[in-house]
Amino acid sequence: MDTMTLKEIQSKLLLWEAAEEPLAPLTSSQRETILDLESLLNNDEELYEKEEENVVESDSPNINTVYDFLDFYNNLNEQNLKVNDCLYEAYYKQLEDRKNECASLTDQITGTLSSLNKLSDEYKLVSDKTDALHTMSEQLLADQTKLSNIGDDIKQKLHYFTQVEHLSQRLNSPTMSVNSDTFFNVLSKIDECLDFMRANTGYKEAHAYTVKYRHLQSRGMSLIRSYVNHVLNQATEQVLSPDEPHDSESVDMAYAVYFGKFQAAAPKLRLVITEVEKRAENNEDYGLLLSDIQREYASRRHRVAGGPTAGALAVAGNKHARDHCAMLRAACSLLALAMRDECALYDHFFSQTSQALEDYLQSLSTGLYETLRPHIIHINHLETLAELCVILKVEVIEEQVNNDPALQALGGVARALLQDTQERLVFRAHVHLRADVLHYKPAPGDLAYPDKLEMMEQIALSLQEQSLRRSDSRNSLVSDMSSTSQEVANINVEAQRRPQASPADLHGMWYPGVRRTLAALSRLYRCLEKRVFQGLAQEAISLCVQSVANAANQISALKTSIDGELFQIKHLLILREQIAPFQVDFVIKETSLDFSNMKNAAYGFIQKPRQIFTMNSNNTLLEFLLEGTPLVKEHLLDSRKEVDRQLKSCCELFIKDATRIMVGPLIELIDKVQLLQPTEQLKMQPWAAPSQIAIAVQEAQKRIKSTLAPLQRSMQLYLSNKETEFILFRPIRNNVVGYFVQLEQLLKTSEYSYDDIIIVACPTPEQMSVFISSASLISHNEPVLPYGRKKQITSARKPSVTNTQEKSDKPPEHSSNQSL
Repeated sequence: MDTMTLKEIQSKLLLWEAAEEPLAPLTSSQRETILDLESLLNNDEELYEKEEENVVESDSPNINTVYDFLDFYNNLNEQNLKVNDCLYEAYYKQLEDRKNECASLTDQITGTLSSLNKLSDEYKLVSDKTDALHTMSEQLLADQTKLSNIGDDIKQKLHYFTQVEHLSQRLNSPTMSVNSDTFFNVLSKIDECLDFMRANTGYKEAHAYTVKYRHLQSRGMSLIRSYVNHVLNQATEQVLSPDEPHDSESVDMAYAVYFGKFQAAAPKLRLVITEVEKRAENNEDYGLLLSDIQREYASRRHRVAGGPTAGALAVAGNKHARDHCAMLRAACSLLALAMRDECALYDHFFSQTSQALEDYLQSLSTGLYETLRPHIIHINHLETLAELCVILKVEVIEEQVNNDPALQALGGVARALLQDTQERLVFRAHVHLRADVLHYKPAPGDLAYPDKLEMMEQIALSLQEQSLRRSDSRNSLVSDMSSTSQEVANINVEAQRRPQASPADLHGMWYPGVRRTLAALSRLYRCLEKRVFQGLAQEAISLCVQSVANAANQISALKTSIDGELFQIKHLLILREQIAPFQVDFVIKETSLDFSNMKNAAYGFIQKPRQIFTMNSNNTLLEFLLEGTPLVKEHLLDSRKEVDRQLKSCCELFIKDATRIMVGPLIELIDKVQLLQPTEQLKMQPWAAPSQIAIAVQEAQKRIKSTLAPLQRSMQLYLSNKETEFILFRPIRNNVVGYFVQLEQLLKTSEYSYDDIIIVACPTPEQMSVFISSASLISHNEPVLPYGRKKQITSARKPSVTNTQEKSDKPPEHSSNQSL
């Protein structure tokens, strides 16, 4: 395959420059370029000759055929390649030399590493032997240290066992003083040894040494107790010595005697008690010792100051026997001062309070309770009891006890006295309300209505006239003043002419039952607890309502029913208004028993006598026991709503009576009509003739004209409030007009002719409204007596409701606090 290819190549090369159809014909420029190259090659032959000085020159090849040329070309190409690769061959040779050098160096390194590995193995062997030696040395040192520590520990623990005799000798030394640091250092060492024995109960002789140290500790506590008792006994004997002055009139001398001696002994005991208090925090035995010391101190103080304090309280009670409030203040002040002094003296000895001190102060406070309680339980006056409650609650508890921790015992006694006083107050309030409110027998002056109201009105008018005369006289003196000053004066005059509250509304003019009830409630409100006050207030208001109703009935019997009803309305309005400011609910829960089930069960028991001893569920005895149990029912009683209900009922009764007074004939006529049977004809009745009905209408109009003015006059006199008068009068007017409307409708629906209706002359609603307004206007323009009075009074009140107001159904401005 290669031979064929070479031949083909050679044949094709021959055809490159063939004369005819050459495969690679050269252009003229190409030929010139070849010639130029040839010249360049000739010029460079010298260079090639110099480079090939060492190369053997060969004879010029003899090229006869293409094959010869190709062979020559291959040889020449190989020579050229060798000439070009000489530099690379030299570098390659250099690399071969370096490779040989690296291989030699690698062999040397391998030998060196082998020597180093051998040396490392020998070093590791030596190092292991050295570490083993060091470990053995350290173990020996650790064992030595451990043995030394064990020896020190044993020596330290043996120290707690060897201190018994030494501490016992020091504690029993005659020169040892309890009030010294050395003594308490010994106690601290005993406590330390005792704590060690208690913490190491597993040691062989720990129990025996615990007993020994407990004995030493008890011995030390006994010395402390003896020392404290000795110092306290000395101070007590100095106070109780008959040579000491005990003049109760000299306060400074008494303080020096009862407190100064103990205060002088405080420095002797302060160090001892302080050390005991420190140990008492963590040691129960020292805690008991501290409690004993505190009790001994309290007993000495009670022996010294208990009797004199009780005596001083008794003297204060006897001194103010007639003034209970002054007695309470003086006794509480005296006891508070004594307690503060006791607490101050106690602080000189102890740094913390104790139950013994509280018990001692409580014993002092008991004297206050025993002194005051006999007086409190015999007080009958509500004012005094209420004042005592305020003193105890405000002045003693809130202002003194709550602001001073030293007076806690006084606070307990004050609260007990307050409870006793409140109980007495509640009891006396019950008695007062029943005796002076419910069962009060009014004097003639208490029931002199409306006489006393007219008298108070005359007084008010005379005062108003005097005020107006003084204003006129002042105005005459300033006639030369400027217009602005005159205008201010006129404003002042107008202000004085404005209607003021009626003197009849003053507190002193109220019915005594109402006045006493409200006065009692005002006193009780700030003295009693809310729950107690609510129950008492409910009862008081209920009794007051009954008292007002009883008085109203008596006034109705003495005067007229209108006077009694207006009297009751007036005072119920006062009562409702005055209880509104109390910030409590006038509601109590009342429990009662309902025996209706027992009654039904008893009937069933009687009706089934044969089933009493049956052994099944129909046993009547068992049913009676199960079903006959009375039920407990609870009722909520609201006295404020009860007042409203009573007021509403009274107003309805007044409206009904006032309506009957003005249109009584019409009411009787309509009542007769309603009693007729369906088969009876109204016109056939004699009393239902047009003439008779006309008489009734005329009589009703006469009554309206004659009674309306006195009725309104009575309302003005009793109520003194235009708005209330208007509200109360409006349904009366509506009822009056309504009866005329009923009569008009009755005439139209019955068999009355037009002539009959003309004869009756029943006015229309509009005519009646105008008629009532005119009658009311006349009553304001003329002096009018109250309803039921026959004697003319000399002056009358100014009109309160104008005709326009009556027609428009708008209430006028009111000038009093009482309103519906």
